[in-house]
Amino acid sequence: MFQTLYSYFWWERLWLPANLTWADLEDRDGRVYAKASDLYITLPLAFLFLIVRHLFETYVATPLAGLLNVKEKIRLKATPNAVLEKFYATTTKHPKQAEVELLSKKSGCSVRQVERWFRRRRNQDRPSLLKKFREASWRFTFYLIAFIAGMAVIVDGPWDTHGSGWWPQKGVRPSLSSLQSMLPSQYWYYMIELSFYWSLLFSIASDVKRKDFKEQIIHHVATIILISFSWFANYIRAGTLIMALHDSSDYLLEVGMCWGGRGGWSPPLTAAPPVRIMHCTVVYPLDLYPAFFGYYFFNFMMVVLQSLHIFWAYLIIRMAQKFITGKARTGGGWGGLGAPRGQRGRVVEDERSDREETDNSEEEEEAAKNGPLSNGHPVLNNNHRKTD
Repeated sequence: MFQTLYSYFWWERLWLPANLTWADLEDRDGRVYAKASDLYITLPLAFLFLIVRHLFETYVATPLAGLLNVKEKIRLKATPNAVLEKFYATTTKHPKQAEVELLSKKSGCSVRQVERWFRRRRNQDRPSLLKKFREASWRFTFYLIAFIAGMAVIVDGPWDTHGSGWWPQKGVRPSLSSLQSMLPSQYWYYMIELSFYWSLLFSIASDVKRKDFKEQIIHHVATIILISFSWFANYIRAGTLIMALHDSSDYLLEVGMCWGGRGGWSPPLTAAPPVRIMHCTVVYPLDLYPAFFGYYFFNFMMVVLQSLHIFWAYLIIRMAQKFITGKARTGGGWGGLGAPRGQRGRVVEDERSDREETDNSEEEEEAAKNGPLSNGHPVLNNNHRKTD
């Protein structure tokens, strides 16, 4: 049974053009080709990445955060309450009004106190600014190094952006000279990139969770599948260019994550639509051989990634629009350094992140009960100070 499934999975007509077989990709005459078994090393390398990341965040990113004046926001802690804590942990973090009223009776707190307790308790679970900064610093460092490495790999070999050197020639059985042999630089570039995305997938449960958590999982899985498939199907030239294209913008986006949170703003940076690469993977191969499953599978995964990029580009444009139109939240941030003159203190909130509730929500309560706020503090009426 297993052998039958194995044979069907590696059926040549699934993954390779009609004029190519697995035998053609066996090493000979000093030429080395990519093999699926090469990818086994990426799993232990992924765990090595997790160790290196921990050391980087501890001994590099944390001191850097101190130098850049990344300060934690003081959060009011929820008063210990067994009834509310049990409901929070086992039922929901966002109780409805009827549930709030029921909890008020059970806990002996007023409805307003229950609502305030849940706001503060939710904020306790939100990741700190330091954690966000450390993660963004790690990703920035990797993507920058990977981009430089990708450029070196491209320079290291013969590249053709029109795609004529990517695929076997039409109607002829590929010769050894027409197949894409693997360069040592390509091998390590692929192994490191794939290992890194495995590490991101392994750590996603403990990383900062944002509203696009599901999209992040889809992205990591699709990227791992696309890199792996392009490797064992010997689409390594197309895969190398695609990875280099993504790395060219990813490290700039992480700069925005690190610096924009300090009160400044970063422009909506994203990879330009890879029109030429899409032409080489969608249109050009059809001039060489009939479409096959691997062709559809490869381009489908490309469309999945491109759709996610469009989604994230939309969120970035929304952030930019808020900044330009003056709708950015004021105050907070990581110090306001780096923002344009006259705009310091304006923070463009990450569209993917949950909004911090405590300050704004409680200020509204203070304003409703005691009047407007002055310098962030309530102007008290009737000489009474608000208490919990």
